[in-house]
Amino acid sequence: MPTSSASTTDAAKPAAASGGVQSLERAFDLLERMADAGGEVGLSELSASSGLPLPTIHRLMRTLVACGYVRQQPNRRYALGPRLIRLGESASRLLGTWARPYLARLVEETGETANMALLDGDEIVYVAQVPSKHSMRMFTEVGRRVLPHSTGVGKALLAHTPAEEVRALLARTGMPAATEKTITTPEGFLAALETVRVTGYAVDDNEQEIGVRCLAVPVPDSPTAAAISISGPAGRVTEAATEKIVPILQQVARELSTALANTAANGAS
Repeated sequence: MPTSSASTTDAAKPAAASGGVQSLERAFDLLERMADAGGEVGLSELSASSGLPLPTIHRLMRTLVACGYVRQQPNRRYALGPRLIRLGESASRLLGTWARPYLARLVEETGETANMALLDGDEIVYVAQVPSKHSMRMFTEVGRRVLPHSTGVGKALLAHTPAEEVRALLARTGMPAATEKTITTPEGFLAALETVRVTGYAVDDNEQEIGVRCLAVPVPDSPTAAAISISGPAGRVTEAATEKIVPILQQVARELSTALANTAANGAS
């Protein structure tokens, strides 16, 4: 998803440049800018970030409000509307469906259960899983929601998020201990994120459940922040196994990223 640092002229490009409908391009650009800003903005903020004049933004927002995709708050600011939830849930399920063949490859090559997860608001939601063929295996229900601080996928998804945003998220969710090994301080979690940035992968070492280790990597350039992981008994997902598994995880994440980009490009053509 585009960040708030996108060129301020992007939204104002003529429709002919991309063969699309200019008002639709502008409306979706505004929705993405609202998401980047945390879901609630004022018209002047949208004007400053998009480069569009206030009357144009007001007209687009009025249409989005009428359709239920945006709602106006009592303080006159605009927030993402509830109708987007249905679209997001359907898109998450579809993203999980696209990912399943790649997760199946992970299971074949590592022998462990493979998962895909997204960051939805302040929580991690699992959108796809392919179970290990071992009789002793890990199982996480698709649709399950957990807090990011005690999971490998949470660390992978937040590794490149500014520290102040991470602290704000942790302040909202709290950092309850799932096990005695769960990280329960912002400083400890930020240090773990630094390790992820250095090594290129995240570890949940008995932090969500005793006896279970998970390895996770982000899916680069995903249309929405996503991570894939493998999880298994700590006796199998050892340090030696980690050295073999991480390159496989990273390769599959790159291939999934390419597949998602191709799907998006084909859908736009």
